[in-house]
Amino acid sequence: MRNSDWKEIQQNIPHEPGVYQFKNSEDRTLYVGKARDLRKRVASYFSTSSSKPHKVKILLKNSDRVDYTVVHSEQDALLLENTLIKKLQPRYNIMLKDGKTYVYICIKNEPFPRVFFTRRIIKDGSKYFGPYTSKQKAQVLLNLIKKLFPLRTCKLNLTEKNIEAGKFKLCLEYHIKNCEGPCEGLESKENYDRKIRQIINILKGNFSEVKIHLKDKLDFYVETLNFEEAQRTQEKLEVLSDFQAKSTVVNQMIEDVDVFSIYSDEEVAYVNYLKIVNGAVINAFTEEFVVNLDTNPRDILSYAVEKMRHKFNSIAPEIIVPFEIESNEVFRQTVPSRGDKKKLLAMSEKNVKYFQMQREKQKQMNRSKVRSEERILKTLKDDLNMSEVPMHIECFDNSNIMGSFPVASCVVFKNAKPSKEDYRKFNIKTVEGPNDFASMEEVVYRRYKRLSEENKPLPQLVIIDGGKGQLSSAMKSIDKLGLRDKILVIGIAKRLEEIFFPGDSIPIYIDKKSESLKLIQQLRNEAHRFAINFHRNQRSKNFTSSQLLEVPGIGVKTAQRLLSKYHSVKKIKEQNDQSLAELLNQKQIQNLRTFFGPSPIGTEQDQERNNSSLI
Repeated sequence: MRNSDWKEIQQNIPHEPGVYQFKNSEDRTLYVGKARDLRKRVASYFSTSSSKPHKVKILLKNSDRVDYTVVHSEQDALLLENTLIKKLQPRYNIMLKDGKTYVYICIKNEPFPRVFFTRRIIKDGSKYFGPYTSKQKAQVLLNLIKKLFPLRTCKLNLTEKNIEAGKFKLCLEYHIKNCEGPCEGLESKENYDRKIRQIINILKGNFSEVKIHLKDKLDFYVETLNFEEAQRTQEKLEVLSDFQAKSTVVNQMIEDVDVFSIYSDEEVAYVNYLKIVNGAVINAFTEEFVVNLDTNPRDILSYAVEKMRHKFNSIAPEIIVPFEIESNEVFRQTVPSRGDKKKLLAMSEKNVKYFQMQREKQKQMNRSKVRSEERILKTLKDDLNMSEVPMHIECFDNSNIMGSFPVASCVVFKNAKPSKEDYRKFNIKTVEGPNDFASMEEVVYRRYKRLSEENKPLPQLVIIDGGKGQLSSAMKSIDKLGLRDKILVIGIAKRLEEIFFPGDSIPIYIDKKSESLKLIQQLRNEAHRFAINFHRNQRSKNFTSSQLLEVPGIGVKTAQRLLSKYHSVKKIKEQNDQSLAELLNQKQIQNLRTFFGPSPIGTEQDQERNNSSLI
């Protein structure tokens, strides 16, 4: 997705809290994020700042569009974001988990577990909740937890044996009532674990269970005339109610409902679905339906409700809809006119309206792009005096260093856009030494001999990156295959952007501002990039293999197995002896350590494991 695309669609994104999703052309979610202001947050990805992180650039390059869901508050966005990340497992959320972009709330796997912030996930059985894009926002949850449930913060090893032996003394946290003293046995493990279960409910957004727990404690204290503790528990209930009022659209009495709304015109209909559990939005989805001549909105919504409930395995006993529908399923229908349920329906209607606006804008952009591509290709046809519009174009380039690792690339554009699944790369097989002309002749012959044998469509235009020499070499292969009358082949010289035709020593010059020349340059640059990357990879593989082969006792097959599993020498060096023992014997491991030296990363990991065992 380009900055220009963002400028065209930004008007549809509102200045409201919500969750956004970057999706690719296959409708797969690549990244999920939350925002206080959707338009400002999404706009930050398309800033022209040169300090934009590399991961963001890769995300934008692989994204095709941005979808979003509007919610009532930041806390709703937080809960919905967590649900979507766990459900969809977006590629870039997973990749960034161990970086410093996000924080998590960790419930440590230990006796009397601590609850704290962390930026690292250690697979030791601990529970992690998040990720949270802002530590300040996650602090709201942690502060709520500390107010409701006093927990220990020390790193003492509170095993039953150590507590009975009296190894620990109460600290200041106990005296200021931030901890109930499990270190001296003043709090039982059963009571502490009950608090941890309620904390997990809070982090999952399940507030009703926590309220029931606190109300039971309040009733107990009142019955036993412990009015001081009853007052503290009442204050905790008020804190939780205040937090829930800010973090949910409706009250906790609306436990499990599905909300549906519809927007339709003569051609299409859009249906929005919101899943509400315990007053929180935990899922949102909008789908487009084609409208038939005899189909009305009521019929579309009836069909959509059954389809979406089946798709998301919903068994909610109640649905909220703008009008009553017919259905074979058993559930209660509510058509609200006021109150919290009306607010939920209004939120769903707002989402479906924004989705419709975004889709219409996207369709306009696509129509505009098609018209633009048709215009560019028609201009190219006229500039090159072709008999037909070149809908299928291919471009070749060579790459080598003093004849070493000679490779070539072929990039394919269809309808003036890259068709990356059709790109091809070639190792030069028949040419020795730095001979670009012979290399070009070989790859052009191999490419079109194969297309002809497989009866696949040939391009209307072939571009050779080079001047008269490379073009003449390419034409030798074209003539051998008898394709001169079927394919137009041209060469482009870099110095003055000269366009050469076969058999003509005088080039033509296309206007530097012409869209057709820019398309030719784009093809040439893409072929060069593809060839350079392939050449670099081939050099790297050769260098890596030669490094491993210098280690005593490691032969070609062993080196190949190591690279197949770990992909690089750096990763091999980072492995501990136990991992390497799957492929190497003890003598080979010792030779590897001697040759490359000890791994500082491996030592650090061992240190961390030792430290964690002491906690």
